[in-house]
Amino acid sequence: MAERIVLLPGDGIGPEVTEQARRVLVAAGAKVGLEFDFVEESIGGCSIDAYGTPLRDEVVEACRSSRAVLLGAVGGPKWDDLPVDIRPEKGLLGIRKALGLFANLRPATVLPALVDASALRPEIVEGVDMLVVRELTGGIYFGEPRGRSGERGNRSATNAMAYDEHEIERITRVAFEQARLRRRHVTHVHKANVLDVSQLWVEVVDEVARDYPDVELAHQLVDSCAMLLVQEPRRFDVIVTGNLFGDILSDEAAMITGSLGMLPSASLAVGGFGLFEPVHGSAPDIAGKDLANPLAAIQSVAMLLETSFGAKEAAGSIRRAVAAVLDAGHRSGDLLLPGETRETVGCRRMGELVLEALDRA
Repeated sequence: MAERIVLLPGDGIGPEVTEQARRVLVAAGAKVGLEFDFVEESIGGCSIDAYGTPLRDEVVEACRSSRAVLLGAVGGPKWDDLPVDIRPEKGLLGIRKALGLFANLRPATVLPALVDASALRPEIVEGVDMLVVRELTGGIYFGEPRGRSGERGNRSATNAMAYDEHEIERITRVAFEQARLRRRHVTHVHKANVLDVSQLWVEVVDEVARDYPDVELAHQLVDSCAMLLVQEPRRFDVIVTGNLFGDILSDEAAMITGSLGMLPSASLAVGGFGLFEPVHGSAPDIAGKDLANPLAAIQSVAMLLETSFGAKEAAGSIRRAVAAVLDAGHRSGDLLLPGETRETVGCRRMGELVLEALDRA
């Protein structure tokens, strides 16, 4: 039977990169006997335009009846003047909450061919291979009370950072399980010197760590972690942290690799159901021009195959194909060095190059 995958291409370059990722998913899946039935739905700005809301209940139900979800990107200046409660980003937050996608996995790996593309010196970034595990459905983005009050000259706003023990424990276990598949080291990032919430995180993380004596644990203040990410990024294996800190640090880690256009992510629920998406945004300035880099979306379907179907060899074949394309010197515009004049390839051609590399393998 064909496995149902929901496609949420979204806005901007989302449809372009999602299409290339879909083609690669079909090809890699066929090599291991997997067939897919794709159902396309809308989310974000395109959903606002068509239905007046960034996320419909019908879309949530379609996702719940699928094996996995592949998302492109949401948002853009077209919708910036809308009320906050109905902007495209509310669709993304809404689907995470509705599907219980509490664990966000963001790998940041510097491929040998892209060492020089990083803003950091090659000797600093060479060999970097980390995973940020971010709690995704709690914390300050969802905490209550929240809101604004007062008139101009006397305005105030409130957001509450709140976590309970259960939320902290389950994301911490995800981090330790991931570390067992890697170099067996977890860094917990917090602000326990000033935040009560972080003090609870430290306590619970320490308690969970006792169940993983084979994994080394370190605690790191968020401000010093931000500094160490650019000073000594190779020291990190798995980073686990809350929603706000994870949002910021994972983007910082992504830029170490040279471009947000290279970074995939997975958002997982209890039981392993996942939504997979590139880390980058909708890039409306290049949308429809065949200039987008699809490699983050393509590597996101590698995570989909590995996580949702246990197809590790198929996932590995995609990653090897991406590395082969880059080793051969092919670059999208976002991967060029300052002043570099080599010919670039567009979104569709980059997808075709990955497909050709897959076929050769």
